[in-house]
Amino acid sequence: MKRRKRILAVILSCAMAAATLAGCNSAGNSSSGGNTDNSGNVNTGEGKVKLTALFVKHSLTKDLNTMQWLTDLEEKYNVEIEWQQISADWDQKKSAMFASGEIPDLLFGATVDSDYVQYNGLFEDMKPLIEQYAPNIQSMFKEVPATEVMATTMEGKIFGIPSYKSLWPQTVGTTFINKEWLDAVNMEVPTTWDELEKVLKAFKEQDANGNGDPNDEIPMDFNGGFEGGFSAIHLLSSTGMQVSADQDGYFVQDGKVQNYYIDERFKRVMKFVQRLWSQGLINEEAVTQDYSKYQSLARGEGTTAKVGFTWGWESGDRFGNEVQGQYVSVPPIKENEDTENVRYAYDFYGQNYVSNRVAMSAKCKDKEAAMKFVDGFYDELVSMQVLFGGMNDIDICIKDNGDGSYEVLPPADTDLDPGTWKWTNSFADNGAFYIRDGLKLKLGSDMQRVKEEKSVYDDCLSAVDRNKDVFPQLFMKYTQEDTNSLAMNQANIDNIVDQTWSAWMTDSSRDIDAEWDSFVESVKNSGLTQNLEIRQKAYDEYLKTVE
Repeated sequence: MKRRKRILAVILSCAMAAATLAGCNSAGNSSSGGNTDNSGNVNTGEGKVKLTALFVKHSLTKDLNTMQWLTDLEEKYNVEIEWQQISADWDQKKSAMFASGEIPDLLFGATVDSDYVQYNGLFEDMKPLIEQYAPNIQSMFKEVPATEVMATTMEGKIFGIPSYKSLWPQTVGTTFINKEWLDAVNMEVPTTWDELEKVLKAFKEQDANGNGDPNDEIPMDFNGGFEGGFSAIHLLSSTGMQVSADQDGYFVQDGKVQNYYIDERFKRVMKFVQRLWSQGLINEEAVTQDYSKYQSLARGEGTTAKVGFTWGWESGDRFGNEVQGQYVSVPPIKENEDTENVRYAYDFYGQNYVSNRVAMSAKCKDKEAAMKFVDGFYDELVSMQVLFGGMNDIDICIKDNGDGSYEVLPPADTDLDPGTWKWTNSFADNGAFYIRDGLKLKLGSDMQRVKEEKSVYDDCLSAVDRNKDVFPQLFMKYTQEDTNSLAMNQANIDNIVDQTWSAWMTDSSRDIDAEWDSFVESVKNSGLTQNLEIRQKAYDEYLKTVE
């Protein structure tokens, strides 16, 4: 689950942190040329190969060296990994590291496509290595061809290996409202923006949580501006716009690639949230808070909830065990009664296909050993453990039923909800894995709730035409020149957009209507016009592959 940190950087003007890491290490002579026995164990007959690796992990994730399944994987492939673990500010740290030319042998969840262009020569083209040493990854490419498409550059190279699963739903964020608060103020689940505003005002003014303090309720909260799955992007869906999370504002309508930050519907959303903010109905830290703060706030104090209306993955993950039962899912909200074809964010591609889960340093001394170790993550049984935690007596996250089926176990720590337990004990969604279609795996109670809670969006999402309504960024291809232009332009676009929307929302004296044309022109001139042309060309080429 990706979280945008750039807003905080803009608001607080954070300085870039420097980070360095010693380059690739190896245990002298290559020790990866041994045979593989029937069990899949790599037998080298020599000392372990020493590799360095970096993992950009979730803030909840525990020390990787305490994960038994990972220790077992290293033992199986006869490698000793020196892990560097990054849980915050990677976007700021990686520039200094990559510019130094000294990076770890393996990088998990640490790269994006533009890195391979900007730092040309720093990363290894793994295509030949995959063909020679990675049968599991080859199987993924063969069985799910789209994964090879998304991994391969226009020049036929592979710098980043993706992950795949078909277990996750079609949307990231569920809209939640506190039903007990609604009952307390004698109101119903809102269906339009006007109704939502009235409900939020009642939450603020009527001591909705009933603890005697009329000032501790937060009527509405979100995270990630207008980008992530738990952001205010869902208000754009209210207007009838089909969007997807984490696409830098790009969407497709009537065969044309557009950007919602310069769309009139975004202006209407901004005027709405400005009005809510001016009445104290939105968390005053919504612009600057990180994801951890966003999560902890919604978990309340004991059985006293603090947040009324918000977005999250599922109720247990969002609100914790104490107050989750107070919340219900909210069906798609319309902008007004006249809104037709109300939509909801469609995120199946982003949820189930994730690019660049692993990259390799071009300086890695033992590429064969490194590639075999990476391929181990894509083994059928290991992949389950990468995502959900270990299947052993120490990790106690998955049960082998002995009949070819498996079961995700409840948290061994009963104080933790299933989502927190998963993110603590595994690489989770940030990992490198291949979850096979048809895998007989009974998911945990949290994922069962996910399916149930998101069922209110089934009608909206079933109407989505993937080939016409969805911006397929993961599968679109660009030349190195275009990739570089997109990245540089986007940095300029983001700077203008992030400063402007946050200022508009939090300063009611700003006249959005009066400033709109100038804003649109400045965004276009900052590089959006060129980016739209580049993306349109790539989108047209993509459509030819699905005709």
